[in-house]
Amino acid sequence: MSDEPKIKVADGGPYIVSGSVPITSKSIIKSEHDESLTWKTEPGGETKERVRLCRCGASSNKPYCDQTHASIEWDHADNAPDGTYSERAKSLGGDGIEVFDDRPLCIHAGFCGNKVTNVWKMAAKTGDSQIRAEAMAMIERCPSGALTYAVDGEQIEPDLPVQIAVIPDGPLWVNGGIEIERSDGSKLETRNRVTLCRCGHSGSKPLCDGSHQEVGFTG
Repeated sequence: MSDEPKIKVADGGPYIVSGSVPITSKSIIKSEHDESLTWKTEPGGETKERVRLCRCGASSNKPYCDQTHASIEWDHADNAPDGTYSERAKSLGGDGIEVFDDRPLCIHAGFCGNKVTNVWKMAAKTGDSQIRAEAMAMIERCPSGALTYAVDGEQIEPDLPVQIAVIPDGPLWVNGGIEIERSDGSKLETRNRVTLCRCGHSGSKPLCDGSHQEVGFTG
């Protein structure tokens, strides 16, 4: 068995994580205006050679699977968008950087804007190095990688460790280019950051599409 980190999406079942991937928890630090500012790593976490993580949303032992998926009705259809990020993403332009956006990947974490502005407005003003730096920092905090940027044609990614972070009341944040095998045996595009549904309601499974907020998922 390969020791390389890997996530296997079980057909009708959990995420099977192998390769001793650290499992941690990260929450969002917000401002007094409810703006997402940065990430906080919560205490605890563990590393096991193999672990099963819930994706139906109904386990009583979240984030771990307790086999509840086998006794409930839930939609486990794999509907992840086709193609690669570079094929789908829309360029927002930019000066000094080029900003890209793939909306179906957005989980609404809120790092892309504040009460003054947002990345879409900032893209046209990145000739100002201060605005450019702020936009780059916002984009680097995007957990799903819906927003990215390139400098001189080269995609620049934040330096993220190989780990899976559980976002409270939200998805699994998979970092560090972990291979993800879909339930039909095909592979998702391997990326530095991606978010996986664990509420059971995403229309882009196994990817998160922000549905956890609409359904009031907790865990």
